[in-house]
Amino acid sequence: MLLHVPQVLTPQQLQSIRKVLHDAGESVWLDGRATAGAQAVQVKANQQLEPGSVLATGLGEQISQALQAHPMFVSAALPHRMVAPLFNRYKGGGTYGNHIDGAFQRDGRVGGAGRIRSDVSTTVFLSEPGEYEGGELIVEDSYGSHEVKLQAGDAIVYPSTSLHRVEPVTGGARMAAVLWTQSLVRDDARRAMLFELDMSILTLRQQLGDTPQLVSLTGHYHNLLRMWAEL
Repeated sequence: MLLHVPQVLTPQQLQSIRKVLHDAGESVWLDGRATAGAQAVQVKANQQLEPGSVLATGLGEQISQALQAHPMFVSAALPHRMVAPLFNRYKGGGTYGNHIDGAFQRDGRVGGAGRIRSDVSTTVFLSEPGEYEGGELIVEDSYGSHEVKLQAGDAIVYPSTSLHRVEPVTGGARMAAVLWTQSLVRDDARRAMLFELDMSILTLRQQLGDTPQLVSLTGHYHNLLRMWAEL
């Protein structure tokens, strides 16, 4: 399931994060290949904040909290454990060729999630689309190629099994935070069904209130979640 999650960050949160990154200067941006696997390192050409640094940890906590407070993200990802976000920047032709995220991701924070299974990948955009040229996130699935270039503060959520890439940034700079989630429900098709059911329940509740039929439908949702969830 490929899902656009709008307004993960408030304008105030976004402004604060961007200001911190701007004030930190150029020296904080390191070669992004340091966190790439054997295959990905051959196609990765970007910059990122040092994982586990004070700067990355502080900003990452804001991103993580905002995602976990967003009902649509929680409904879609059904997060069990999440790693700290990585912050990346693309400029001057920076790109990330076709790759699939590693099956396991490690959280380097003290007291963090440790090693998790990557079920759901999330990109939170920190640059406005008009601030850079190129840089589209291309996600491949059974329905074809999907081009993603969102407003700053919005997120895209997609299965970590997806083939994807970031097109070269030919002008300006593209900043984003990326992270991985181990879901309570491993299978993407089941997560998608639960998400659609949850969204339908919410819509019907707003329209009709808690009718007996809606209470029954909510029970079916939780019974499916109980059947499919892994703890």
